[in-house]
Amino acid sequence: MKTKYTINQESKSYLANLLATERLEVQYRKTQTASFDVKNRVLTIPIWKKDLSEPVTDLFVSHEVGHALYTPMSLLFKAKKLKINHSIVNVVEDARIEKLIKRKYNGLRQTYIRGYRELIANNFFGTKDKDINEYLLIDRLNIHFKSSHVSSNVKFTDEEMKYVEMMENLETVQDVIKVSKLLQEYC
Repeated sequence: MKTKYTINQESKSYLANLLATERLEVQYRKTQTASFDVKNRVLTIPIWKKDLSEPVTDLFVSHEVGHALYTPMSLLFKAKKLKINHSIVNVVEDARIEKLIKRKYNGLRQTYIRGYRELIANNFFGTKDKDINEYLLIDRLNIHFKSSHVSSNVKFTDEEMKYVEMMENLETVQDVIKVSKLLQEYC
């Protein structure tokens, strides 16, 4: 018989601080998803009616720690100054920080696979019974980079594939700005 997993908030807070190598404020609130406040260094983990599983909790914690480690305020200021849509920057930056945190902590790869499998199975992204390939490019890119750890059935035109390749090669904040700007112009 499988025992029910309940988040040990204290241990997950310690995990977040250890991974981030700094003292973050970790909050648990009723919200739809996890988030990280770059300026105030606050990591928020959602409290849902249905308890989060350990893989999903660890995915959320490590993803947001990725922002703590790799997303500087200067990225947000620069994007705002260049009038790049925040949602576009967020999708592009998410792809970059997930790659970087898995590179830093290689053991997280399986956590991402299990966590995203569960989120997809529970329709977290709202894609159940929908044709993902009819979504806007930015939404397809988001789903592709979130699900490619598991398997992505998102299709891209030859022209769109250059954006997939650019996102696969993201390393720096400057890369994020450049790709986000190009995506905004294309969309």
